[in-house]
Amino acid sequence: MTNFEKTYQSNLDRDLFALSLDPSAGISLQAQLLDALRDIALSSSEHAGARLPASRVLASELSVSRTTVQIVYDQLISEGYLVGRQGSGTFVAQEITHLCQPHPRRTSAMQTVAPWAPFQTGLPDLSLVPHQQWARHLERSWRRPEPELLAQPDPLGWYPLRMAISEHLAAWRQLSCNPEQVVITSGAWESLEIVFRGLMDPGTTVAVEDPCWPRMHGALATTGVKAHSVRIDNEGFDAAKIPQHALAAIVTPSRHYPTGRCLPLPRRIALLDWAKRAGGLIIEDDYDSEFRYRGHPLPSFAGLDGLQHTIYLGSFSKLISSTIRIGYMVVPKHLLGKVRRYLGRVSTRASQVPQPALAAFMQSGDFAVHLRRMRRVYAKRQAHLISALAPVRDLLDVQPDAAGMHLCLPLRPNLTKRVSDQEISTLADRACLNIGALSAHSFLPEKPQALLLGYAAFEENALADAANRLIEILRGV
Repeated sequence: MTNFEKTYQSNLDRDLFALSLDPSAGISLQAQLLDALRDIALSSSEHAGARLPASRVLASELSVSRTTVQIVYDQLISEGYLVGRQGSGTFVAQEITHLCQPHPRRTSAMQTVAPWAPFQTGLPDLSLVPHQQWARHLERSWRRPEPELLAQPDPLGWYPLRMAISEHLAAWRQLSCNPEQVVITSGAWESLEIVFRGLMDPGTTVAVEDPCWPRMHGALATTGVKAHSVRIDNEGFDAAKIPQHALAAIVTPSRHYPTGRCLPLPRRIALLDWAKRAGGLIIEDDYDSEFRYRGHPLPSFAGLDGLQHTIYLGSFSKLISSTIRIGYMVVPKHLLGKVRRYLGRVSTRASQVPQPALAAFMQSGDFAVHLRRMRRVYAKRQAHLISALAPVRDLLDVQPDAAGMHLCLPLRPNLTKRVSDQEISTLADRACLNIGALSAHSFLPEKPQALLLGYAAFEENALADAANRLIEILRGV
């Protein structure tokens, strides 16, 4: 290394030494590091060619995970600010004078993007997504697109993706289905529209779990069906409570949303008996079953049924990102004609652009590796959160969950005498915490009382800090 190169390297080291990240800044540590390194790369031509620290070293200096640093390095390499050299390390690119800093997002009093707050549910950690592999599959799919991609799309979706999904379900959910039975949608909302607009008559009564996804009743109302709430008990959904005039039931048997309870085999058999006896249709919403931390994922309800009376709903929003807007449904063979005719009239809202990339991502094995990594990380975060909440076990029923991305913690009687879950949620909001109230997911009287704490999207230090703030709130009420 020449004296000039040593000088430039020392300048870069100086700027890196001055870096600091703020966990309470309102934006993720990954986003802060990404902006900071981009600024450093652009700040001086003297940095060109200088070597950055190894990801492990920089992670240690900044007290962040090595994964966070690796994701940022990969992103800046893809943007052209950095260059990775096999066996040598990561360097500031030589020619970046033509690159400019991305324009800052403009916000106003009428349009402000709120940051994610700790304990928000339903959020995956997007920093775990292998962006480099995903970008490679996306670029390869459209660099020289297959002729079928440029033709009139199949309303049921890109066939190779439907094939990849059927293989994934056979391996992970013990659900055997043909690719022809898989229908690509833009998510759960469109899937429900297809079922109730394309397969049901207006005014049909549908049994719905209570508590449930808060938007479920609104989603069903737009399709013209009537929702009948069925309060779950300690064993989950009870088919004996389905009204006689109901022709469908929407359930989350592998992991009830939002309590996390698993529907036991006797209840599953009873539900299947109801469907056979009443000619009813079961809609299985399998929203996050891949995230099971002890043992293998449970067999799907649709697999137990043999896809005779069950439509299976799945999504990639929690496995990759909600921004790709890709979900799917698996339909019994005798209903496929109705589904195709309905989609032929209205067309699907699922974008064709990410479908071939997602198919390649799954077929390459990258998707399975990504899922296993997410399971390991999320399991550690759940355990860390449970440990951090040990001081309030007298106020909350703090128990580990074998699966999922959030904990449902019932309030103990000595706490419910003083405060409700929604009042705790309001106090938490003032402390910059996003805590869900189980009662807000219920539409029946005598609402259950519990707190919903999402942990998947937040690193362990952020969870520990948020847990301390929650403990202060609970001790203060």
